Amino acid sequence: MATTTCTRFTDEYQLYEELGKGAFSVVRRCVKLSTGQEYAAKIINTKKLSARDHQKLEREARICRLLKHPNIVRLHDSISEEGFHYLLFDLVTGGELFEDIVAREYYSEADASHCIQQILEAVLHCHQMGVVHRDLKPENLLLASKCKNAAVKLADFGLAIEVQGDQQAWFGFAGTPGYLSPEVLRKEAYGKPVDIWACGVILYILLVGYPPFWDEDQHKLYQQIKAGAYDFPSPEWDTVTPEAKNLINQMLTINPAKRITAQEALKHPWVCQRSTVASMMHRQETVECLKKFNARRKLKGAILTTMLVSRNFSVGSRQTTAPASVTAAAAAVAAAAGTTAGLVEQAAKSLLNKKAKKKKRKSSSTIQYMPQTNSTKNSIVTSPKGNLPSPALEAQTTVIHNAVDGIKESSDSSNATVEDEEMKAATKFTDLLGVVRRGSVPTYDGEGGSTITPAVVSAPSTPQTPNIPTQSKSLMNQLADRLFRRSSAESMFIRNLSITAY
Repeated sequence: MATTTCTRFTDEYQLYEELGKGAFSVVRRCVKLSTGQEYAAKIINTKKLSARDHQKLEREARICRLLKHPNIVRLHDSISEEGFHYLLFDLVTGGELFEDIVAREYYSEADASHCIQQILEAVLHCHQMGVVHRDLKPENLLLASKCKNAAVKLADFGLAIEVQGDQQAWFGFAGTPGYLSPEVLRKEAYGKPVDIWACGVILYILLVGYPPFWDEDQHKLYQQIKAGAYDFPSPEWDTVTPEAKNLINQMLTINPAKRITAQEALKHPWVCQRSTVASMMHRQETVECLKKFNARRKLKGAILTTMLVSRNFSVGSRQTTAPASVTAAAAAVAAAAGTTAGLVEQAAKSLLNKKAKKKKRKSSSTIQYMPQTNSTKNSIVTSPKGNLPSPALEAQTTVIHNAVDGIKESSDSSNATVEDEEMKAATKFTDLLGVVRRGSVPTYDGEGGSTITPAVVSAPSTPQTPNIPTQSKSLMNQLADRLFRRSSAESMFIRNLSITAY
């Protein structure tokens, strides 16, 4: 049972490798010395928290103690020390659910039904315990292990709130843009139904690999959500059963009073009778769309985290550094004696720099976000080719989150496309930012891109200039423009990085 204690963390636990990092916290694997049991330790630097953030931390720990369910990451211990707070959770080793899906050889509508059933079981337990998660999204859906059929685990209750029964009230603007419910966007009283709306968005993505609501302009995105302007376009939705669409419609009902509950959703035929109702056909197109969806959201998350962690601190050594700007974070990237530039260059070169492919694609395929069809739903706002949405970096959100968006693509899957190149670039750049945040990067020889030895990253007063082709700066800017709006924070981050590095 999780308890708050004054016992020194280091007396009871041994810390190991880092598993993840945020603006004010880091997650590391640890072992309890008395039992040998492994846990994931979320270590919060409380010296950097405001009084309000301290209250949020206490609320998160209090809520996590309440929740004991096989589909929820469980809190086992909570330890406070001077300057740091430790939350000891289940160590889940299976990674994100969405990443596992794209690695599978077979994925069907029935598999999506099994996934959403486990998510709904977790949500039902939360609601029965008087807890609203408020931030259901792919990043918070993990797998217990890498074993086949491992349990889905709901994680991250940092935005969760406590409610009494079916209480509806204004609890503040919080969440991730693409998953926010209409009542939150209208700043009306809300409660448990917001989690069901997010489940509907997740189910939609599970079935086709892209989200029901999207626009590069966040205001237009919010307008879509408030109007419930989504659709089931051909051809990808033609093979989805009517029962699956029916459940999505009930989850994405604008009026929260009429929205299906978690308990009711679990009794829906598509969920509880999936062996006879849900299709068993392999959904290869969904898997391909999910790959692109995952690459883009990972890159956005990596950039946002790196921007926040530019005010970085070392949890393990208890050493802190002064806050730094985004440009300073870029300087840290460039500081590895010209080494990072090689990886940056590789990522940039993976971008659309082959005009032949670009011309071929223009004549043979189009990209469109949720095209309008002859549906009774409201019309969908489409996006021009090549542009992707900006992140949510707005003042009224309780916690800064990156927008998550997917892409619907109609093209010849046998040919390499612009999006395939972007996905490779996004993946490489995400890996680059990951090693930067961990404090070291592989060195680069400046010629063939070979890796030599690790080099420690620090932010020098005068960034070093790598010896690499000057065209890489232009390619980096292409990467920024292709993946994000020109004025977005992520785009500016990549541009600052290219300016500093080149």
